[in-house]
Amino acid sequence: MERLGVVFFFVASWLLAGVVVAHHDHGVHKNYLILVRRPYEYDRRVYKDVSSWHASLLASVCDQAKEELEADPANAPRLIYSYRNVVNGFSARLTTDELGKMAQADWFVKAVPEKTYQLMTTHTPRMLGLTGPTIFHSGVWNRSNMGEGIIIGVLDGGITPGHPSFDGTGMPPPPAKWKGRCDFNSSACNNKLIGARSFFESARWNWKGGDDPVLPIDESEHGTHTSSTAAGAFVPGANAMGSGVGTAAGMAPRAHLAFYQVCFVGKGCDRDDILAAIDDAMEDGVDLLSISIGDDNAGDFAADPIALGGYSAIMRGIFVCTAAGNSGPDVATVANEAPWLLTVGAATTDRRAVADVKLGNGLEIRGESYYQPSTYVSKLRPLARDTAADGTCSDKSVLTSEQVSGKIVLCYTGGNLTNLQKGSILHDAGAAAVIIVSQDWAGSVISPKAHALPAAQIEYKSAEKIQAYMNSSKNPTARLVFRGTVLGNRVSPIAAPFSSRGPSKQNPGILKPDITGPGVNIIAAVPKPEGLAQPPNELAYKFDIMSGTSMAAPHISGIAALIKKAHPTWSPAAIKSAMMTTTDIRDRRRMPILDYDGHHANMFALGAGFINPTRAMNPGLVYNLSAHDYIPYLCRLGYSDHEMNSIIHPAPPMLCAQQPVVEQKDLNYPSITVVLDEEPYAVNVSRAVTNVGNGKAVYTASTDEVPPTLSVTVTPSRLRFSALNEVQTFTVTISSKNVRLKKRITEGQLKWVSGKHVVRSPIVVSSKKFFQNQKNTTSTDQHTAG
Repeated sequence: MERLGVVFFFVASWLLAGVVVAHHDHGVHKNYLILVRRPYEYDRRVYKDVSSWHASLLASVCDQAKEELEADPANAPRLIYSYRNVVNGFSARLTTDELGKMAQADWFVKAVPEKTYQLMTTHTPRMLGLTGPTIFHSGVWNRSNMGEGIIIGVLDGGITPGHPSFDGTGMPPPPAKWKGRCDFNSSACNNKLIGARSFFESARWNWKGGDDPVLPIDESEHGTHTSSTAAGAFVPGANAMGSGVGTAAGMAPRAHLAFYQVCFVGKGCDRDDILAAIDDAMEDGVDLLSISIGDDNAGDFAADPIALGGYSAIMRGIFVCTAAGNSGPDVATVANEAPWLLTVGAATTDRRAVADVKLGNGLEIRGESYYQPSTYVSKLRPLARDTAADGTCSDKSVLTSEQVSGKIVLCYTGGNLTNLQKGSILHDAGAAAVIIVSQDWAGSVISPKAHALPAAQIEYKSAEKIQAYMNSSKNPTARLVFRGTVLGNRVSPIAAPFSSRGPSKQNPGILKPDITGPGVNIIAAVPKPEGLAQPPNELAYKFDIMSGTSMAAPHISGIAALIKKAHPTWSPAAIKSAMMTTTDIRDRRRMPILDYDGHHANMFALGAGFINPTRAMNPGLVYNLSAHDYIPYLCRLGYSDHEMNSIIHPAPPMLCAQQPVVEQKDLNYPSITVVLDEEPYAVNVSRAVTNVGNGKAVYTASTDEVPPTLSVTVTPSRLRFSALNEVQTFTVTISSKNVRLKKRITEGQLKWVSGKHVVRSPIVVSSKKFFQNQKNTTSTDQHTAG
């Protein structure tokens, strides 16, 4: 099943459960992540490495593993991965009896069953202001040297070696710190694509020697697309199906790419593989991780590979950018909720491939299509529709030549066929063109795909006008009007309907998603466009459009690389803060950004707002956090000492009883989320900001965008800085004038304003009942797109 921006893999039930039958052994085995109690560590005098120690632990409770280890100490098939950085533990295959025996060992903390996760451009650099008006203007690219020398690690489903987006011509060699490897041959590995590895654990288990035999080839489009969006090279003439022609480039076109394949067709994205890839990426020397993978039911942070690996990464100063997920517009569906991760939602760009429908009565209906063949003659033709009840054109027996030949056919998205398959059936029956109606949940956001016929895709509500016309006319007619690619749509960005929404289930006191980026109809590199039978030019074979938070995340990853290049000493939290406090909350009309349904988008859809890279390069103030600052916050969430030590590995062991109390609201986060539920219906929030702008500066607090139902007081109301990197603290007192907020949420803004900067933090206020209601809400709709 295909969802917007996400390839959902059909996985056999036995593989989903991680069930295998081991060689030379009896009984059913399952994959587990085994957490080892700290301060247990391996003795370097006894074991040559961590893997040898973990193999001995496994052998101590598993007779089969002991026999295998004694027969060949270098090969332990039951031991899948031995983790060095991301967690104190290993993943292994065990029977139920063996797991019970292991649970009695003094070094054992717990075993977490295997879990499978899912995978959640030519114009966006200019739209986001990276290029500047001219080559002489100090655009973000000029100020950051396009990310040169920064290494972006991408975890995804494969990459296409030799694609022009990964051409290394003119690229400098990677920095000396790079210790990774590229498993492709020398013609595919270059100074752009410096790393490429596959983490297919089943292959590793059966493999008996040498390097991993599985090459990270992209069997879908996802990994190539996300990688080129983050750091693709310049490719003039790139286009999707002949539309959107321009020079393709990633956000950081001179950054290096290191690719880690952790997702596979027919297998999905296994937790053990994700942890192993992050483990190696940290040692390889990456500066950032871009991860368009997730699960909106991932569970707590102590069992989530992206949260676990992400924490270990930020301990080393590695920025981690993740996708929010594609389970919107339902609330409380956001994935990748850990506060040390940057969580990215998706919104539209200002580009449209206009393909309007003009009815015989003169009414014009807005539509889009990237497939606009130059041979199509725009003239009035008979208008037909599927006579089946659902109108989806999924029944081939109904779509006969007598019914559709020479006509334009109206078809609704849905049924048991993709829109591409429907077009093929209509083409074979002699239809002239097709009008595709988007699903009602998509609202105003249209995501065109490849078609077998000239096509226009329209909003669901627009179909009502076509239906009314057809009902009122004996001989309805229509024509498609292809207007090419149009830039500068003023009603943009718009929050994408599929983009997962907050509040966070794991930590409702932290606003998630954090930020929004371009994620709808993004043109980027692919191995080969799906369904494009007759490409209009050679490069149309190498680029395609995709939509999803998977596309939004690498935009932000690439921009983070630019900021890191310009500010190499900034922490991951400082980079996050710079982006979150400088976002846009208004569209190109200077009106509040809209949601897909035409209403104002709230912060659970947008996070802090839509990325503005120009302002993020010079934010003035940042809300900084070290990796250690998250420890008391996690203790307050209720994690045990053993779980805490699993999360913060490889930091020294700690006890929550020795940590200060830090409520969720008081984590030094760039956004503010509070609950007003008890008298006196007021709460104090503590924050600290670091001066990264001018040496001397004065900032004044502004709360003029706070709604009248709230009272917000900032103490002190003015911050005076005399030096760079100086830290000042303040308290925000938030109270409700209406006593109880009940089930509602209320939003506002806190701004610190100087002569040169506006540092904005979103404020979300609600009740415990609201958050509990959202936490108990589950998303059951599986939105699909043809």
